[in-house]
Amino acid sequence: MRLRRAARRSAAALLVAGMSAQVTHADSMYVIEQLVVNVNSSPDASGERIATVKSGDKLEVIERRGEQVHVRLGGDRDGWIRASYLSADEPLRARLAERDAQLTQLKEELGRLQAQPAPPLPSSPAAPAASEPAAAAADSGSSAPVGMFAPAADAPRRVWPWALAALGGGLVLGFVSGALVLDRYIRRKFGGLRIY
Repeated sequence: MRLRRAARRSAAALLVAGMSAQVTHADSMYVIEQLVVNVNSSPDASGERIATVKSGDKLEVIERRGEQVHVRLGGDRDGWIRASYLSADEPLRARLAERDAQLTQLKEELGRLQAQPAPPLPSSPAAPAASEPAAAAADSGSSAPVGMFAPAADAPRRVWPWALAALGGGLVLGFVSGALVLDRYIRRKFGGLRIY
């Protein structure tokens, strides 16, 4: 009986204090993922349970007191909840739904673009001129390649076998040096004896 009266008094005092406090900018926070959390009437969790909130529920922050946050629920109700249950980040489900909507919109736009006929490519007058020297070289019977003085296109060099060999060598060297350092440490610790 006394406990209930004390809880009612503290709840009334908090309500009056909450009404008198002016909030310039209320932050919004969300309940973190995969939780159902109780909202209490007092910050020390000795008050009555006012409401239960679920993951993703948006709460308006009124004030912070240590590990407790005074929040306003939907309507004119307010209460206290642990700060560790709140996050300023929007819930993953809402972000995922937004990304799904963007993906659907992009797929529709891609389908629309693929349905349109491709524009004709412009023909370049330089293309026939480039093929004329090749035809002339073929007619003259010369065996010299057409682009003789042009820089030769080198075949791509394979770097990965060398990189793989260097990585393997580094690993082996590291293992051996680590084993030697460990051997020296063990011998020093146990008076020159190898105990392994």
